[in-house]
Amino acid sequence: MYFSVRMFSDYHNNINNSIQIFLDELNDSKIYDPIKYFLKLPSKRIRPISTLISSNLFNNDIEFALPASLANEVFHNFTLIHDDIMDSSKIRRGKETVHIKWNLNQAILSGDSMLILSYKLFESYSDDIQKKLLQLFNDTALLICEGQQMDMDFENQTDVNYESYIKMIKYKTAVLLGSSMQMGAIINNVNQIDSKLLYECGINLGLAFQIQDDYLDLFGDQEIIGKKVGGDVIENKKTILYHMCFAKSSNDQKSLLNEIYKSDDSNKVEKAKKLFVETNADQVALNLVKKYSDLAIKSINDLDVNQSKKQELIDLSQFLLTRKF
Repeated sequence: MYFSVRMFSDYHNNINNSIQIFLDELNDSKIYDPIKYFLKLPSKRIRPISTLISSNLFNNDIEFALPASLANEVFHNFTLIHDDIMDSSKIRRGKETVHIKWNLNQAILSGDSMLILSYKLFESYSDDIQKKLLQLFNDTALLICEGQQMDMDFENQTDVNYESYIKMIKYKTAVLLGSSMQMGAIINNVNQIDSKLLYECGINLGLAFQIQDDYLDLFGDQEIIGKKVGGDVIENKKTILYHMCFAKSSNDQKSLLNEIYKSDDSNKVEKAKKLFVETNADQVALNLVKKYSDLAIKSINDLDVNQSKKQELIDLSQFLLTRKF
């Protein structure tokens, strides 16, 4: 595979170095302390890396794509700070969440500042490109908010169907990866067809990535994924595994599933895992990962660019979806 762990690491380091420069340019106001803390936490940096690789399809100048890639990463982390507040989460990436380390008001204010800073990163582009970036960014932000609302609504529902769940993770998670890839086209004034193909690629890759994350949370290797296996079950989060299990369960199995999620049983993770396997929910999830991965690869193959250029994006997709972390 052309896109190796080393190449991923190179892109990752490039983004981290740019983030450090971005943070160094902030003044010493206390409002920026949580931002500096949060952006330095370990992260895969998938969204900004996607922008860099998408831009590289049309332009080898990595520096030109960095402001757009950073905007996506800063915005993404802003949504995480607010998401942690709404979920009352205490831990993010193995460290204290911002509202726990500081306080609720500080987390809201610093999160809002990150949103503004993400928009300011577009100022290095021409007025015409800025206009297109802002339109995409605004549309994406609203969809993410809609997805978050759906996620909150689903917390009190047991019979969420497949279509509704996919729409929720598409809005909450996948659209930002879609816009990250499309920005690589926009900043290079690429035609509408290729621009849309990159957006669709990001959407489908984002769906596959999220479903795989749901799967790995329960069926992954704790030493490899770097967190406790079964965290979603412990926190009673209803992921794709829960919804596929519920859809395929008998009445007795549905009752058992609800009992597991309502309990504080120390064995609830193993019980949930056993039920997911019995109802084939685990295999359904893996099949969905392949389905959306294949759709992402098709969009890449349909791009009107040199095959050697496409290959890096294809290999990135395959690299992400064969990962164990």
